[in-house]
Amino acid sequence: MIQRHRTLTPAYWPAIFLFFFCASGWAQSQTGADNAGGTPRNPQASQGAISGRVVDLTGNFLVAAVVALAPEGHAKLEAKSNEQGLFLFPEVPAGTFELTISAPGFATRQVTGMLHPGETLNLLDVELSIAAATTEVQVSGGADHYELARQQVKVEETQRVLGVIPNFFVTYDPNAVSLNTKQKFELAWKTNIDPVTFAATGLIAGVEQASNGFSGYGQGTQGYAKRFGASYADGFIGNMIGGAILPSLLKQDPRYFYKGTGSTRSRIFYALASAVICKGDNGHWQPDYSGILGSLAAGGISNLYYPSSNRNGAELTFVNTLIGIGGSGIGNLFQEFLIRKLTPHARNPQPQNP
Repeated sequence: MIQRHRTLTPAYWPAIFLFFFCASGWAQSQTGADNAGGTPRNPQASQGAISGRVVDLTGNFLVAAVVALAPEGHAKLEAKSNEQGLFLFPEVPAGTFELTISAPGFATRQVTGMLHPGETLNLLDVELSIAAATTEVQVSGGADHYELARQQVKVEETQRVLGVIPNFFVTYDPNAVSLNTKQKFELAWKTNIDPVTFAATGLIAGVEQASNGFSGYGQGTQGYAKRFGASYADGFIGNMIGGAILPSLLKQDPRYFYKGTGSTRSRIFYALASAVICKGDNGHWQPDYSGILGSLAAGGISNLYYPSSNRNGAELTFVNTLIGIGGSGIGNLFQEFLIRKLTPHARNPQPQNP
């Protein structure tokens, strides 16, 4: 029996599930005076409108982002983005303006432009990048650090290959902060209960039954159910031990950090090396004890529920772990050179902080 490695499983399963987003109304802006002296707005004055949508680097809507509009020579206006990330300033004096957009956990962005009389200016998607963690935040592990990590997890839980297949254990932000224990378990749990996970497990069990794999389970409905349970248990245990429990205990990050820059040779080496090294919660690279020990533990536990004729001895468990490491390296190559292109709204990585 070959154990499935946690890095490969979530990213390449076939899928039949899509997400839809609910719509909501526009956010209404807070109107003010036309100038610092508090003169009431003149309805006949030359005005226009400015609208837009605030999103993160993967195209997800950012709710309640603060949008401050400063028309030249006039009082500042302010609005917040709604559930679709939309904002609207319906009455804006014509002329040059500056927008300042901010949201918790994201870097503030400024946008300048010119509004002509009677023009409705649509800024389309204004992207905010996740704020880079400072040394002080990483050491203190305080509320700011938690909020940054929470925003990262929120983004990662929407990453799906072809818009369908879960790709949660990958970050496209080179400055991503470390996750706490709760967030590591959340990523693993979300992967385990995703509809695509159950669909892929059912397909694997069907293939095993058709080829009479693990013959000790027999055939028929009962045999299929046992194969389904064993296959699901493999993935569940591997994800929880290698993606949550050991990373929490050993203070390691279970995610693949997408490189995306540099020469092809350097990216290949990076992807293959990431099968045996990982980032620690302290931001330093170190041996991936979590992934390696997680594969060994999952292989040992599987002996409890596979037919006695198909159980692994210690030697085969180690062999399967080595195979899993090689498979993880191949999976990382796919992540580095292909998967990002198949993930909707994925963006090129931002430059790393010096």
